[in-house]
Amino acid sequence: MRLKKILSLTLAILSGLTGRLDADMEKIRVGHFPNVTHAPVLVARAKQHFEEKFKETTPIKWSVFNAGPEAIEALFAGAIDILYVGPNPAVNGFIRSKGDALRVIAGVASGGAAFVVRQGTNIERFEDIRGRRVSTPQKGNTQDVSLIYRMKEKGLKPRSQGGDVEIFNIAGGDQITAFAKEQIDAAWTVEPWVSRLVSEANGKILFEEGELWPDAKYATTLLVVRRRFAERHPDWVERWVEGHVEIIHWVNDHTTEAKRIFNEELKRETGKPLPPDYLEHSFERITYTSDPMESQVLESARHASIVGYLGRNDADLSGLYELRFLDSVKAQEDEN
Repeated sequence: MRLKKILSLTLAILSGLTGRLDADMEKIRVGHFPNVTHAPVLVARAKQHFEEKFKETTPIKWSVFNAGPEAIEALFAGAIDILYVGPNPAVNGFIRSKGDALRVIAGVASGGAAFVVRQGTNIERFEDIRGRRVSTPQKGNTQDVSLIYRMKEKGLKPRSQGGDVEIFNIAGGDQITAFAKEQIDAAWTVEPWVSRLVSEANGKILFEEGELWPDAKYATTLLVVRRRFAERHPDWVERWVEGHVEIIHWVNDHTTEAKRIFNEELKRETGKPLPPDYLEHSFERITYTSDPMESQVLESARHASIVGYLGRNDADLSGLYELRFLDSVKAQEDEN
């Protein structure tokens, strides 16, 4: 009886120590969105690609966000170490933190955004949105900057600035409802919502955002790291970038299987997969690439600055990119 008590006490102590070690073990905390432009990370998550690269020694904690600004706030709070996010939230986060919070370490996706109008509104040119109601996913996000910049180019202003275009910030599936109820007339948004607005809500694509960029190339999603995490764990960051490049290659080389895995993971994360035709159209509009697209991102930042999203002074973006991890991975690829 006494021996049983001793064994029980020993097991309890060991269990407590193990639990404390598990709690103290440093994790890699990763954020992403349930979007088609984030497909490589959803595929990687479903395949446990990064878990295999880090094994049980470094747990990975995943978090899902709906838009860039809230994800950047989580990174500011130290709750996220690695983040898949749009270029404008990344740039804005860099500037707000005076270059302290984050670094862009690779590209993820180019394309996938479009300006969709509700049929029956007689919007035939972008200028026809004068006096209309237009939406973007969130104030300050990548599509929001694109809309405001395009409006400025065409001499249009938001109603909040004395103009006559009313802008609403409506995320994801709520755009579908707003179109169906005729609460908005157009939306600058990104896949899968572009395809869903067309198929479910009587929308039509007025233009793809790629039509506004040289070679139709512009950044939709970037891979970002919290600066202090990168300084503390450069080996982990390089291993993550290595895994990131691998999964980009895999998605591009196994498109059919990647679509299936992505859709299964999307259903797990949101409760709803994409219908096959949406899935096909979405993937057709997006290029998955680890190319950091630095010149395109800096041009997008210039747009954000022009419309007043980056403060009154010219923003210093030197240091936004830290590409030594990607360069090292690419060099190893070239050697092999």
